[in-house]
Amino acid sequence: MKLSYVHGVGTTPLIADTLGGALNRAAERWGDRDALVACHQQLRYSYRELRDEADRAARALIALGVQRGDRLRLMPELMATGTGPLQAQRVPALRRVIYLGTDAEPGGIPWAEFLDLGNRISAQELEARETELQFDDPINIQYTSGTTGSPKGATLSHHDILNNGYITGEVLRYTEHDRICAPVPFYHCFGCVLGNMAALTNGSAVVIPGESFDPDATLRAIEAERCTSIYGVPTMFIAQLDHPRFGDVQLETLRPGIMAGGPCPIDVVRQVIGRMHVPQVTIGYGMTETSPLSFQSRIDDPIEIRVSTVGRVLPHLECKTVDPDTGAIVPRGTPGELCTRGYAVMLGYWNDDDATAKAIDAARWMHSGDLALMNDDGYVSITGRIKDMIIRGGENIYPVKSKSSCTPTRRSATCR
Repeated sequence: MKLSYVHGVGTTPLIADTLGGALNRAAERWGDRDALVACHQQLRYSYRELRDEADRAARALIALGVQRGDRLRLMPELMATGTGPLQAQRVPALRRVIYLGTDAEPGGIPWAEFLDLGNRISAQELEARETELQFDDPINIQYTSGTTGSPKGATLSHHDILNNGYITGEVLRYTEHDRICAPVPFYHCFGCVLGNMAALTNGSAVVIPGESFDPDATLRAIEAERCTSIYGVPTMFIAQLDHPRFGDVQLETLRPGIMAGGPCPIDVVRQVIGRMHVPQVTIGYGMTETSPLSFQSRIDDPIEIRVSTVGRVLPHLECKTVDPDTGAIVPRGTPGELCTRGYAVMLGYWNDDDATAKAIDAARWMHSGDLALMNDDGYVSITGRIKDMIIRGGENIYPVKSKSSCTPTRRSATCR
């Protein structure tokens, strides 16, 4: 009997570095190549320029008194959401508000003024601070509904997100010649990790078409910047395919991509491959708590495999499906709860030991709450949620499997 357990054997070592160290090395290796292009802001940074700008911001934070262990909240439209300095009494720990634009409420700091604070801090002081950091330190608290629907902060380390981005880029065969069109949000693991971290660790460029998704802006960015890769949820791809100008733009530079975050019908995937010239579009499975990807189809998998499964386990990770009641690994072809173990599993939920203990067992397996089927070749199909399972007369009755294994999820960066 073959059990539903797989181990992703990695031929490439994991990266033992922090985000700052990875950016320093990227600047040394690919200094003059594009790192970031923001089309709507007409901004373009090489890796060397991006490193220098990041260093300025880091020195400014040190000047403000930010210490190891402090938290910075990143969010758009502070004044529009009513969480500026005047509302700070609702957040007792909040000490400073920095505005990315030129306008600021009383007590707030405009971005240019903030960067000027960095002039008080020497490069040597910044380097000394960098040497204190370890790659297992937390770097990102990513809020997610988790496995219960209650918002929790999945705490991810440098090691988690750097390597998950790197391995995703390896699967997509990224190099310094690739340009990733990323109309997906950066406050989500899709943009933050599968976009930025995949680019940083492989020397690729990230192209941001607009402040938020717009099909016309995305198509124009692909053509103008000669993007080689495209990310999006299925509705984003559909909006581009249906756009009146779709036939007027040149998309032949595209090669790989990731379709994620919702149902991926086979006819849409076929159009993305054929009409949009993305022959190597992939589907994957993951959750914020696993940084996020644990399964991904390969660029040369048959299209039927790409739309009927979420692919195979990624390198350096272990996955298994278990009986939800006993925790025993089930045979291949039998539904069970999908669990993941390895470098990508989060450190835990921020300030929530009880929720962490419920999600990660003593052997460091992250329990997804998802029901999955693993076939003899190690490909996995997601069939539903444990909470949708019915126990009747001592028998487990599972949800009917959808024709597409790629279904929406509240906490995942990818299709399931």
